[in-house]
Amino acid sequence: MSQDTFPIRKVDHVRFHVGNAKQSAYFYQHVFGFDITGFAGLETGQRDEVDYLLEQNDLKFVFTAPIRPGHPMSERIAYHGDYVQDIAFEVDDVDWAYETAVARGAGAAREPFTLEDANGTVRLASVHTYGDTLHTFVNRDHYRGHFMPGFAARNEPGDPIGLIEVDHCVGNVELGKMNVWVKWYEQVLSFTQLISFDDKDISTEYTALMSKVMSNGNQRVKFPINEPAEGKKKSQIDEYLEFFGGAGVQHVALRTTDICTVVARLRARGMQFLHVPKNYYEELPNRVGQIDEDIKELADLGILVDRDEDGYLLQIFTKPIADRPTLFYEIIERKGAKSFGKGNFKALFEAIEREQALRGTL
Repeated sequence: MSQDTFPIRKVDHVRFHVGNAKQSAYFYQHVFGFDITGFAGLETGQRDEVDYLLEQNDLKFVFTAPIRPGHPMSERIAYHGDYVQDIAFEVDDVDWAYETAVARGAGAAREPFTLEDANGTVRLASVHTYGDTLHTFVNRDHYRGHFMPGFAARNEPGDPIGLIEVDHCVGNVELGKMNVWVKWYEQVLSFTQLISFDDKDISTEYTALMSKVMSNGNQRVKFPINEPAEGKKKSQIDEYLEFFGGAGVQHVALRTTDICTVVARLRARGMQFLHVPKNYYEELPNRVGQIDEDIKELADLGILVDRDEDGYLLQIFTKPIADRPTLFYEIIERKGAKSFGKGNFKALFEAIEREQALRGTL
């Protein structure tokens, strides 16, 4: 086994920059079932912005919003809409991670600094990746408190639906930039390429894209990176780049061990998913073989299935969750499979194209 030359424990948290953090927190609490567990703002001495911390099992989402006119964050939110601004990593040594990443070519965003309160210290530093996205390195080995200094504890329970952790985060980058960022993750963070898909794998009659999946040493952090490919019409990646205003996080995949329950509960709470035609399920038994789930239930819920040499997976994709056709979510359950649903690409992309046609952006 090769030595991991850039140790990353896991995704620590995902930070979103949003126009209204209070309303975003309410949405994620009442639809996705997160607990609101922390808050920072005027009441805690934070003068220019507000943070809400939401948690469910090993998932931590932070929603940050500016609260004063002229805040520089406001310009980015006006340009991109609400967006994933930071995918933070828990690491053994923040200073080493930052210095190594910068020495290997990462753009410096924030030099190492320490947050401290009566419960101890948390060390942080940040580097730039594609677009306006950051990776923050976090270590709280010397912290006994909850999350990090500056946050007041909140106890506003949601109704958890069984989401466990971030399975992967997908980045969309401009035409010709996929290999640039693949090389960046290889050189800077010592990621390796798990798998690649070209326009023969990911295409329909009208559109296509290219994708490479990068993973860290312990394979707990997985980042597919997409770029558009030539097609007859505008691909979903082109649409994203146009409405987002450049490269950014396209979707976050959330892992569960009971996808049928999660999706049924999300649907009951108003979440909308991409629609898959019924004939997809007629062909399913021949394509994926024996599975534990009832195919009729999967068809009723619109859940996709794919198999690889290690097992199978179940997945489903929401429609965009905000006004712009940009950020959406994937719910995924892995029954051994380590792949990303290659056998579902055609059905998924045709479903996305139907939505694009409705929006007039295909």
